[in-house]
Amino acid sequence: MDIEDNKEFSQKALYDFKLVELAKNGDQNAFAELMKRYNRSLYHTILKMIRNVDDAEDLTIEAFAKAFKNLDKFKEDYTFSTWLFRIATNNCIDFIRKKKMNTLSINNMFTGDGGEEVGLDIPDESNPQEEAIRSQKIALMQNLVSKLPTKYRKLVTMRYFDEMAYQEIAEELELPIGTVKAQLHRARELLYDMIKNQKDHI
Repeated sequence: MDIEDNKEFSQKALYDFKLVELAKNGDQNAFAELMKRYNRSLYHTILKMIRNVDDAEDLTIEAFAKAFKNLDKFKEDYTFSTWLFRIATNNCIDFIRKKKMNTLSINNMFTGDGGEEVGLDIPDESNPQEEAIRSQKIALMQNLVSKLPTKYRKLVTMRYFDEMAYQEIAEELELPIGTVKAQLHRARELLYDMIKNQKDHI
């Protein structure tokens, strides 16, 4: 069925579908546009759940990263925003549980990012082709931060791609944890500014 013929979807949702298809084909501007369209609303939704500015900013980036890594599993029988916010909500629930229990490692928490934990009924299995797709999505996300100054780019990579905790980053870089948080906050601001100011070439 042609998505354009489905009257249940709004024009905004239909445009999202086009952006998703472009993003699947490696269009970096499409990734940036999707982030720009939902960054503010997603952040405020997460902030209501977490009630911590730093954590909400982290979880916003993580939600986009998880969504982009699993973009090929997105099904167009519901809107991209519904899918994205579902990933973000489940990620927040996992974050809250982890913070309360403090028993699971980051790797254990991340194992289900494409499976049951995001509530999308996606089989928790992998194959070489799927791993290649995931690697491509990670590379595309990294390209979005490639223009950051070196020190900020390194921090973003350690925090969001290597999934290191603030304390681990502080120890590896031999910096006070407060400095790490402050510089990551600045890195996020720079990233958002670049996304906001990026010209639409779609």
